[in-house]
Amino acid sequence: MCCPSATLTVWTSAWLSGAAAPDDVLDALLAWGEAHEVVAADADSAVALDLPLTGDFPATLVRLLAALRAKNAGSARLVLPVPGDVRGLGGGGPFTAAALRAGEAVVLPGIGFGLVPQAIAEGLMRWHVYKVDFPGASEYIGLADAEHGLTDAIRDSAGALKALDVARDRPGVRAELSAWLRARPKLSWPAGTSGRTLRVLQRAEEIGGILALAHTDDPGGAVSASAAVLRADALRPLGDAVRIARYAAINEAVRLFTDQAERPQ
Repeated sequence: MCCPSATLTVWTSAWLSGAAAPDDVLDALLAWGEAHEVVAADADSAVALDLPLTGDFPATLVRLLAALRAKNAGSARLVLPVPGDVRGLGGGGPFTAAALRAGEAVVLPGIGFGLVPQAIAEGLMRWHVYKVDFPGASEYIGLADAEHGLTDAIRDSAGALKALDVARDRPGVRAELSAWLRARPKLSWPAGTSGRTLRVLQRAEEIGGILALAHTDDPGGAVSASAAVLRADALRPLGDAVRIARYAAINEAVRLFTDQAERPQ
């Protein structure tokens, strides 16, 4: 699914680029919770960004945004790490561990910080800020490559499932998928986000819904535990392709906003 980090990455970058207002960032994040708070996970972050440490009374997102503006943070980037693929995290340490647990994070390589969200309670999201050393530029994945990867993964997964004879039709699957998509948070994106970016995100969301249904208790034709394992293995590349497509789409949106801000007026 698109995630809180994706929303914060795009809207913060749009705001820092002059394409959105601070209130737009806050309004967009309401899709993930009525309240958002911020704490520093380490002393360096607390001092550099004037944030309370974990355990102290948390700061507001407004205070974080002000700190990012004061630091001339530049654009943000989304990372969607999983074991075996930690691209963009800048090495090991507490930030990498937290990002892996969450499966998402926002990085600010220009000033050396990373943010990881944590759902504390219903309607409450807490953002943990880490000081991070980024050794170099993160890997860029173009939208065309991400789209090709999705297409290839769909074909390969379908072929593998057919060979395993565990891809039988599931009655009512279209209605289930529609219900799943309707239940997702209603996200908004800044004006000026490219149509191609939005199309890739929509396609990834739909395929993500199919994967979510495929991993429900109903095995969809997998008649044994071993068949279910094989089925999960066949679907894993598709899940990776969806994750990479989201990563590419969000970071392409950020790149375009940054490029627009840097053009001579």
